[in-house]
Amino acid sequence: MKYVDEYRDPALAHALVAEIRSLVTTGEVVRVMEVCGGHTHAIYRHGLEELLPPELELVHGPGCPVCVIPMGRVDDAIAIAETDGVTLATFGDMLRVPGACGSLLEAKARGADVRMVYSPLDALALAAQEPDRHVCFFAIGFETTAPATAVTLLRARAEATPNFSVFCNHVLIEPPLRAILETPGLRVDAFIGPGHVSTVIGTDAYGFIPEEYGRPVVVSAFEPVDLLQSIAMLLRQRAEGRCEVENQYTRVVRREGNRRAVAAIAETMEPREDFEWRGLGVLPLSALRVRNAFAAFDAERLFTLPGARVEDPKACRCGDVLTGQIKPWECGVFGTACTPERPLGTCMVSSEGACAAFFSYGRLRRPREEAPVGG
Repeated sequence: MKYVDEYRDPALAHALVAEIRSLVTTGEVVRVMEVCGGHTHAIYRHGLEELLPPELELVHGPGCPVCVIPMGRVDDAIAIAETDGVTLATFGDMLRVPGACGSLLEAKARGADVRMVYSPLDALALAAQEPDRHVCFFAIGFETTAPATAVTLLRARAEATPNFSVFCNHVLIEPPLRAILETPGLRVDAFIGPGHVSTVIGTDAYGFIPEEYGRPVVVSAFEPVDLLQSIAMLLRQRAEGRCEVENQYTRVVRREGNRRAVAAIAETMEPREDFEWRGLGVLPLSALRVRNAFAAFDAERLFTLPGARVEDPKACRCGDVLTGQIKPWECGVFGTACTPERPLGTCMVSSEGACAAFFSYGRLRRPREEAPVGG
């Protein structure tokens, strides 16, 4: 297949749904976690849950990079933005993420110089255009976006840009998956592996899941036929008694990943001793920091940051959504105190957040008895 409409072909989709129905056992529920927030949005946007048999349950994982950032790190970014002579540049999704001190958008309203960019290279270009200001890039994301930050650090050093830095919040996909797999009472039988992350790290990176935890993994692309095919592949593994990593996204993802991208990350960044995640707490070696060789561009060395650990609002259950323990509509503030216009938690802010996805695409399609308050 070459074109997007082929990956949305109704005949192909219904054929895959029929195969999925033939591979489940009446009365036995198979729980499949889609790790990536992009998959969650595709599932809701195209109504895939409604096509699947009741024996198959999809649960959400921690693969939304904005959603896992703790409130304390947002407050650190706000402290940088409110420093005299500093411009903080970041992706649009981060502007409305709430911290204890409000959001970056609210800091901007108070007078901070906060700007949205589409890549870290845009922030570096901004530093060159405005040499009298210090431009700090608020870097977030899994291994997907880390190569762009790495390339920007390399260019900043090559061009000797003195007024540029990176506030590094890149996180790694393996530690949160291990944390979920080691959760007592875990009820996840298989994983739909993230597509974008896998373009960088490759499919071999997930070998620990079948080998150590006995769950199959299929790395998937993002169109409806892709996701249905990935689910069918997982169920075939179960039916045939296999447990391994398979690659549905062969048109982009390779077993070994992108070695040049991985090398750029390794040259510029290194694992932190630990990092706090929403819903998962502090995980060792789960995030990246700027290496000593690039200390001149490390915002955490250049600025004095609060560095406080801030608890999420008690009413917000983003952590439970991120670890697959509840669905968005099971949170008591979903659709009432927490909406995309006035989000209480990150899962409602991000374009990849499960709560935002269900609010946008799913809440009016659920049976009345299951609809969220205000839905």
